[in-house]
Amino acid sequence: MSRIGRMPITIPAGVELNLDDDNHVQVKGPRGQLSRSFHPRVIFEREGDTIHVKRQSEAKMDKSLHGLSRTLLNNMVVGVTDGFEKQLEIVWGGHRAQLEGQTLTLQLG
Repeated sequence: MSRIGRMPITIPAGVELNLDDDNHVQVKGPRGQLSRSFHPRVIFEREGDTIHVKRQSEAKMDKSLHGLSRTLLNNMVVGVTDGFEKQLEIVWGGHRAQLEGQTLTLQLG
């Protein structure tokens, strides 16, 4: 089983998640609403406030859809709760970054 696909998705408080029979998922939260239709070979099982993503068989296509579908659904839940966030990591020495209000100043050697 996929290591990514078998991790459960926890639905935080304040988030509504609707699963239809035809694998159409709608997620509503404080930051908006997202919806998506998933491949019919992916199975979603809801247990309280967690969602488990399953696959129908061990076929190569099912294995690839398993982890992808879990990641997409998790990103939908994160998107309606926290929103999009981009982090910058400066690895090399001799570089400096400074945030002044809305302006990011980079000094790159």
